[in-house]
Amino acid sequence: MRIQPAMAGTEAPPVMEARRWIAGVEFPVDRPLLNVSQAAPVDVPPLAMREAIARFAIEVPQAHLYGPVLGIPELRATVASEWSEAYGGAVDAGDVAITSGCNQAFAAAVATLAGPEDEVLLPTPWYFNHKMWLDMSGIRAVPTPCGAGMLPDLEAATALITDRTRAIVLVTPNNPTGAEYPVGLVRAFFEVCRARGIALILDETYRDFHSVEGAPHDLFTDPDWRETLIQLYSFSKAYRLTGHRVGALVATPARLAEVEKFLDTVSICANQLGQMAALWGMRNLRQWLGGERAEILARRAAVETHIAPLPGWEILGVGAYFAYMRHPYNMASDVLTKRLVSEASVLALPGTMFTPAGDTLGQQSLRIAFANIDASGIHELARRLGSLTL
Repeated sequence: MRIQPAMAGTEAPPVMEARRWIAGVEFPVDRPLLNVSQAAPVDVPPLAMREAIARFAIEVPQAHLYGPVLGIPELRATVASEWSEAYGGAVDAGDVAITSGCNQAFAAAVATLAGPEDEVLLPTPWYFNHKMWLDMSGIRAVPTPCGAGMLPDLEAATALITDRTRAIVLVTPNNPTGAEYPVGLVRAFFEVCRARGIALILDETYRDFHSVEGAPHDLFTDPDWRETLIQLYSFSKAYRLTGHRVGALVATPARLAEVEKFLDTVSICANQLGQMAALWGMRNLRQWLGGERAEILARRAAVETHIAPLPGWEILGVGAYFAYMRHPYNMASDVLTKRLVSEASVLALPGTMFTPAGDTLGQQSLRIAFANIDASGIHELARRLGSLTL
């Protein structure tokens, strides 16, 4: 039976591929697996949130029914209020849509912007699910180089814009590199997009773990932000709600009217219990979330303390859940990462999963996701990497 060519040509999900590398493998008792492949918390939400979810499930009939396609009104209003306060700008409830995770927010945004043979600029290394959605939609993902500090090159990106370009995508803090984009750089990309009449899709999935205090950008202070900016967010990382699938998309109400069509034909609405949990978390877990941020920043510091000094290894970017590193071996990263499973009991993703085929940086690099290993685990990871003899 025929498979649609664009779908057939899309690469398999990288995290699922990596899991197959450890299927059936028995790791030594004195060297258990260190899984640094997935950028999502595996711990359950805090007890108070789980108790709230249980109450919603028992006491709120609406928790089990369809809800508004664009999300629970109270959650949309709370996002708008918090964003307005945090960014010092003006965001209204009508600018907010709640989606089934941030990946769906990206897919919905792109579906309103581009179609087959259109182009979207993705800085490389890119987030592979963004690339996958563009591929299966028949949209050309244009690799856009990064420079020092894994920051996207504004001049190079501008030169790549054509009459088929519909958007530039920025992820900050970045997945996979961890790089935090300076306010001025984000603003400069916004201005280029505005001048060229294209969208800036700004994915801030990891904004809660930014190392700098204050607003990560100033775009919402611009009275005309709605004409250019589409901002994405994930509640999954902040509140450990990965299985509940709750994200957000912030854009002009006119675009959200089109997003509503997309959501209604894919999921109808985001998970009701997940939305209720996200709203409860925003109202009750601000202090707890601050503790989560402090822990992630401590792990970032551990990476810089223990891994940065390793001979031959180079940290190219670090932040949020990630360290993106150049390895010292004369082999491609997709070969190296499989050897790390057998020779160091470490599961990481190769740079080849985040870059175009044949990309030199992709072959020389790998991503370490430290969402699920603490400072002592990072110390052990450094010890294992430093002990390799390949």
